[in-house]
Amino acid sequence: MKGRENVDINEKLKILADSAKYDASCSSSGSERSSFGSFGAPTAAGCCHAFSSDGRCISLLKILYTNYCINDCKYCHNRSSNDIPRATFTPKEIATLCIEFYRRNYIEGLFLSSGIIKSPDYTAERLLETLRLLRYEYKFNGYIHVKAIPGASPELTRALGLLADRMSANIELPSETSLKILAPQKTRESVLSPIRLIKNGIEESRDKTLSLRRAPSFVPAGQSTQMIIGATKENDYQILKLTEGLYKKFSLKRVYFSAYIPVGNHPILPKDISPPLLREHRLYQADWLLRFYGFSASEILSEKNPVLDPLLDPKCNWAMNNLHLFPIEINTAPYEMLLRVPGIGVVCARRIIAARREASLDFEALKKLRVVLKRAAYFITCKGKYMYPVLKTNYDFIYNSLCAGSPMIAEVKRHEQLSLFSSFDSLLPPPAEKITSVTGQF
Repeated sequence: MKGRENVDINEKLKILADSAKYDASCSSSGSERSSFGSFGAPTAAGCCHAFSSDGRCISLLKILYTNYCINDCKYCHNRSSNDIPRATFTPKEIATLCIEFYRRNYIEGLFLSSGIIKSPDYTAERLLETLRLLRYEYKFNGYIHVKAIPGASPELTRALGLLADRMSANIELPSETSLKILAPQKTRESVLSPIRLIKNGIEESRDKTLSLRRAPSFVPAGQSTQMIIGATKENDYQILKLTEGLYKKFSLKRVYFSAYIPVGNHPILPKDISPPLLREHRLYQADWLLRFYGFSASEILSEKNPVLDPLLDPKCNWAMNNLHLFPIEINTAPYEMLLRVPGIGVVCARRIIAARREASLDFEALKKLRVVLKRAAYFITCKGKYMYPVLKTNYDFIYNSLCAGSPMIAEVKRHEQLSLFSSFDSLLPPPAEKITSVTGQF
């Protein structure tokens, strides 16, 4: 372990911003705070090189308080046994950096996480002091996303939630068995406890707001979590079932998936492989189906078919497995069924419902409504007719036709996580992938 306590703040920033790149669970706020007598605007903005809910790209200062850690999680780059440069900020240094970056229009807010130094309570106290400096001394009213520290006292977690816009506590691994093997210092309860506490705090704050005019807000932008994908043997069905359960039980805003980058040497960890970015991408698409399209995990996958198709997105794959439900007539199909047609997203489905009240729709009208007919044509009719008179509707023909236009046929070779100090151009995803990630449309 290479301690770097005597280096200047710029060197600390380089070390701790780079260490923070492995945490993907940062997102837009969507929260509002009064701006009277302060500066910084958190309105519907989001994360460091992430996207807000309406597709805008926004920036946060994304750093760790420290990358020292008393835990030795085998999948983690910052584990105690890993010989890497180490550094620790002071609360004053983080607050100063955030304000100076904000004044230069580099960022719109802060994403703050940390390794566990000395003890969970000590670490949480340092994060709390940082947020207090920003909110009360510097009067910073912009967006702040802070990590809950596993094992910290409930009082400290609640205090953090009153100063932050969003909080997150990482699930880390998809099963308790994997957690016991690779992170023996952690337990299922220690991981879920802060998630449960934040959920209860949000509900209590909402109830108080209904009865008290000036009730303090607790994590107004909600909470998120993250799972590492590909480090252990859990299949896609197990991951989606867990994701669905987290949304239902804890009302999470978002579950993030992070493709495992080989950084450990434990026998069960994969070695000398590229991170499974295509699998990560498919899981994000399935996540959109869970949150916005009315699908359940058991509809997307099953115990008999537990792996997402690498060539087809999950929505196309579901449609292929349910060809008996198609074609649907575009002028009469209910909204819920329109959402299940490949090539028709949430926005397009709403446009179709509105437009067909005025007149019957044909395929030219669907083009103007931005329906992706390269995919939708196999599953819909307009006025009882297919788009092409000789269109075949058997499984093999449709599958091959859909795969022919898939941007995922070529092997995904980009496997680096984005670093604040890396060359960005070489790490950008292909255009088709980037559009899908931003819009979530299928």
